[in-house]
Amino acid sequence: MTDSAELIHSTLHEIHVGLGAKFAAFGGWDMPLEYAGSGVVAEHLNTRSNLGIFDVSHLGTAIIKGPNAARSLNDILTNDINRINPGQAQYSMILNEEGKVVDDLIIYLKSSDEVLIIPNAGNATEVLAIIRKNLPTEIEVINLHQEIAIIAIQGPKSLALIKDLNLDSDLDYLSFKDSNFDGYPITICRTGYTGEFGFEVLVGKENVKDFWHKLFAQGEKYGIKPVGLGARDTLRTEMGYPLHGQDISLNISPLEAGLGFAVITAKPKFIGKAAIEAEKKFGVKRKLFGIKAIERAIPRSHMKVFDENDTEIGEITSGTFSPTLKQGIALALLDIKTQISDKVFVDVRGKKIAFEVTKPPFVESKVR
Repeated sequence: MTDSAELIHSTLHEIHVGLGAKFAAFGGWDMPLEYAGSGVVAEHLNTRSNLGIFDVSHLGTAIIKGPNAARSLNDILTNDINRINPGQAQYSMILNEEGKVVDDLIIYLKSSDEVLIIPNAGNATEVLAIIRKNLPTEIEVINLHQEIAIIAIQGPKSLALIKDLNLDSDLDYLSFKDSNFDGYPITICRTGYTGEFGFEVLVGKENVKDFWHKLFAQGEKYGIKPVGLGARDTLRTEMGYPLHGQDISLNISPLEAGLGFAVITAKPKFIGKAAIEAEKKFGVKRKLFGIKAIERAIPRSHMKVFDENDTEIGEITSGTFSPTLKQGIALALLDIKTQISDKVFVDVRGKKIAFEVTKPPFVESKVR
């Protein structure tokens, strides 16, 4: 267990303390798990119905900058940057040579010579090291992990709040814009990890407290509430969004995780391409499915999954109680022969509980 004194604090840490936050370690950072007087379920439901605000400053932030930086970065990552234009964002991954996932990340194309990337907190250092190693020396990698705060504004009332603050609201999904708010620079992005319509805003750490307070002052009439990373996890699980270290990892390929849409083998080069092409040729033996409880149970990671003949066919990678559906749901890596609507059984503390195989998302996505 990591000593809390060794963890990095968000610039908003004292504000979270004042709000009665319960903290947990996330990728080397001490971040709010939930807040006093609400808790994971209430925070989850408020995000689905009103407006939730998340401090996700633990996520990595870096600028890749130099002559044809986008083209060079494209030779490293799985997706094809040529498919987007400046001002647009793209989901991508960085693999090892064996075709397994080092990390997934969002890239924001500023120009052919400048790309913003946001990897996961725990993998940011490794991701930047791999990128530096594979880029031409004239391209600079600027690590802004502790210089830039990220605030997620998520929920059906997020657009109204953004308009009230006179921020750029006319953004398509997976697009962004560099802007200004009350005299300081921000980057506003139509992205998120909840499945709700929403935004993520990058703010310099010197201005993020001001931004946070103004969000809450203006958002009170919209039912604004702070949301911890506990509800962020239940929200993303309902969407079937993968979490690195659980649903994708150095033991799970993007094809097994159903992320082939972000792996473009038609382009000339990316790290791990040969392994992915071989995997495509021979086919995967397991695949990530959704399963939802038929009986009352809360599934958890690493619980074993069995078919109706009591043959083990895989295990859960992410499991939780769905506050929206009020039932247990999970992502599970199962034998490729598994079919949607199959009945399977999860070993929950020694008892076999019935689940139905389904295709995520478990609830309707409202990102667009």
